[in-house]
Amino acid sequence: MFVRAYLRASTSEQDATRARAQLDTFAADRGLTIAATYVENESGAKLARPELFRLLSDCRPGDVLLIEQVDRLSRLTEGDWRKLRAEIEARQVRIVALDLPTSWTLTGPQDDFTARMFGAINAMLLDVLAAVARKDYDDRRRRQAQGQAKAKAEGVYKGRQEDVARNEGIAAMLRDGRSYSQIQAATGCGRATVAKIAKRQAETAQA
Repeated sequence: MFVRAYLRASTSEQDATRARAQLDTFAADRGLTIAATYVENESGAKLARPELFRLLSDCRPGDVLLIEQVDRLSRLTEGDWRKLRAEIEARQVRIVALDLPTSWTLTGPQDDFTARMFGAINAMLLDVLAAVARKDYDDRRRRQAQGQAKAKAEGVYKGRQEDVARNEGIAAMLRDGRSYSQIQAATGCGRATVAKIAKRQAETAQA
């Protein structure tokens, strides 16, 4: 059995590796070793996630897909969730989530009856948590749209504002010769943000 950790954040501005330490601790406490970690910045509402499907293609029957929360795996519509579930089940991959304690039993040895019983329980709970994650996603988008519509109607909507102080800090670190990885670790931003600031600096220098 190989344990494969999946870490996801919705945008390049967020740190997808935030929960790595929690997953490492969970595995170590159970005498497990994480064989590979797959990280990506993609919305959980999208089925097309390259790193997730690379993980699944690497899996062998009985491997564990370890996640922090079920919503890291899915904020999908019901139809897309069923497609993903079918792919996971076809590969006989065990989903273990830190926010789903009944799934923790899947990391240890089990007799056939226990395995089937907890498999059925976890399948049901995964469906419930995936539906809750999707509802939360839809609710947040609706509230956001309502807030923007109200702000536009009142003439005060300005769109997403740039974090000027943070970006100036990134620019300073780039000038000091810091690597992208060092800057990401220091600021918690995504690689795409660092690249954007670096490009802006280069264009300014050429102007």
